[in-house]
Amino acid sequence: MKVLKSTLAIVSAAAVLGVSGFAQAGATLDAVQKKGFVQCGVSDGLPGFSVPDASGKILGIDADVCRAVAAAVFGDATKVKFSQLNAKERFTALQSGEVDILSRNTTMTSSRDAGMGLKFPGFITYYDGIGFLVNSKLGVKSAKELDGATICIQAGTTTELNVSDYFRGNNLKYTPITFDTSDESAKSLESGRCDVLTSDKSQLFAQRSKLAAPKDYVVLPETISKEPLGPVVRNGDDEWLAIVRWVGYAMLNAEEAGITSKNVEAEAKSTKNPDVARLLGADGEYGKDLKVKKDWVVQIVKQVGNYGEVFERNLGKSTPLEIDRGLNALWNNGGIQYAPPVR
Repeated sequence: MKVLKSTLAIVSAAAVLGVSGFAQAGATLDAVQKKGFVQCGVSDGLPGFSVPDASGKILGIDADVCRAVAAAVFGDATKVKFSQLNAKERFTALQSGEVDILSRNTTMTSSRDAGMGLKFPGFITYYDGIGFLVNSKLGVKSAKELDGATICIQAGTTTELNVSDYFRGNNLKYTPITFDTSDESAKSLESGRCDVLTSDKSQLFAQRSKLAAPKDYVVLPETISKEPLGPVVRNGDDEWLAIVRWVGYAMLNAEEAGITSKNVEAEAKSTKNPDVARLLGADGEYGKDLKVKKDWVVQIVKQVGNYGEVFERNLGKSTPLEIDRGLNALWNNGGIQYAPPVR
């Protein structure tokens, strides 16, 4: 799969966006089917979420969400291309039509969902929160000990406001240093330019894994915000929004039902469970509502996996990030991940 680096220029974006400021969403599904692939906007390199391996293949939970959409639409999870985007350019790329879906560790907020010509489908890829990463030599055990600290922050993110609110609310002072990319922020922490790196906690674990001596750094216990991360599409195209939403829900429902990449085909043929039969297309024609084939969930799970498989492969205990499921466990297993049924 070809990795495309965004080269969006201000002049060309203005020409595309026109007077209204946003591209017309139109029939995204028709356009995607015509060109034969899903163009997916991902991060500029965040382990566990979207990062190229040695061969250039993009790996991570965000990338797998786009592969799942391709599996549902085409029956082929490989029919996806990736645009690597930094935090500043990600929304313009989606608004302009450069990408069909943004799956880039992006926090759902009211202003983004209602005021930017964008729409969050509602499936949350990862429930997260802002935290702080420090060198253990600093001797800090709590974020409330960071008075006077110099803090590295990625520009164009919700982190800037959240950190400002936290320090003001706790009567603490700090000096922010902003960077365009997460790698720049992490390198500045490593070099000693700043005392603290702040971001979503998942991103802190990912960046720590890339440092020369990751065990020298600790994530402080405080979580100072709510950061529900999920895919984003353009507003005004309910058909495409529904596909992305239900792809995510299908992955969660499959995990809850014990449907995995290894048993999904057998279950589709032999299940006696009515809910599973509907989910896997053995009963009813629920794919028609989304304009996809009746085995769309089978293809998602067979080729990409259920939510739990995708989480463990990219973020779980067997990976360098070693992240617990926590809030991202299913609702019936101590977490808050919950999906409406296919029926």
